[in-house]
Amino acid sequence: MTSAAEMRERGSATTEVVLLTPVLILMLLFVVALGRIGSSRAEVAGAARDAARDAANARSIAQAVASGDRTARGDLHGSGVSCRSVSVVLDTNNFRAGGTVTATVSCTVAFADLVGLDLPAMKTITARYTEPIDIYRAVS
Repeated sequence: MTSAAEMRERGSATTEVVLLTPVLILMLLFVVALGRIGSSRAEVAGAARDAARDAANARSIAQAVASGDRTARGDLHGSGVSCRSVSVVLDTNNFRAGGTVTATVSCTVAFADLVGLDLPAMKTITARYTEPIDIYRAVS
């Protein structure tokens, strides 16, 4: 026969699971958001680095700007980062042999699909990278 204590605790495990499930789901969504931010930061930094390197290997400022922009956008698209908007700015003021090229890449990442968290709908991630131009490089 079942004792009175066992009768009072019947169903308590189900109640605990029902109460803890929303908390666990929110924690999981938070971990996904952190992962998305970290991954996006790494990819944007890589795109800025690659854009600056490609621009530093160009022969002219026009080629540097076109090559850097194409490389950064291609890197972000190829890595699977879903940017709402992408901005690629190349600073070619010091574009000469022995000079530098700086690429600044900004990507706006959306979080609207992570419902339940009090996160902003979008976050802009920006990375900057400066690449030296070879001193023996012919530039025009």
